[in-house]
Amino acid sequence: MFNVESYRGTREENFELVKKQLQALIYDEPNMIANLSNASSLLNQFLDRINWVGFYLTEGNGLVLGPFQGLPACVRIPFGKGVCGTSAQKMETIRVADVHEFPGHIACDAASQSEIVIPMVKDGLLLGVLDIDSPEKNRFDELDQKKLEEIVEILVATM
Repeated sequence: MFNVESYRGTREENFELVKKQLQALIYDEPNMIANLSNASSLLNQFLDRINWVGFYLTEGNGLVLGPFQGLPACVRIPFGKGVCGTSAQKMETIRVADVHEFPGHIACDAASQSEIVIPMVKDGLLLGVLDIDSPEKNRFDELDQKKLEEIVEILVATM
C-alpha cells in the first residue's frame, strides 16, 4: 500500500505525504492501539537513520510501553525520568542531540545516540508520548520536530 520509493520529494513534501498516509490509515478507526500501531509502522518505514520508534502511554504515575517498531524496550518509565519521562512531566517536546549528555538518560538500546520525544496531550491531559531514537548523534532537527508534532496532533485528534 505504501512504498518507500514514493518519498522522493523534499523533506517537507515527504512529511506532508506521510501525514496524508497516516490520515488514510486511521480514518474512521476509533481504536487507539490500532492507530498507534499503524503510526509506528509508518514512521519506521518513512524515517531514515532511526533504530526505534514507538509510543509510551500514560498509566498511573508514569508511562507504559505501547505500540512500537524496533528492539524490545523498557516497559515502564516514571514521570520525570529519562527523556520520555521528562517530556511527559513537562508536556513539551524534547530533542536530544546526544543522549549520553542528558541527565538520567535511560538506555534501553545502547546503540541509541540521539532522541526526540513528543508528548500527546488532549484537553490538558497527557495521553502518552511518541519516542524516536537514532543510532546517530544530532539526527533530529527543527523540521523533524515541527512535522512530528503535526503527526502527533493528527493522532491525538482520534483519541
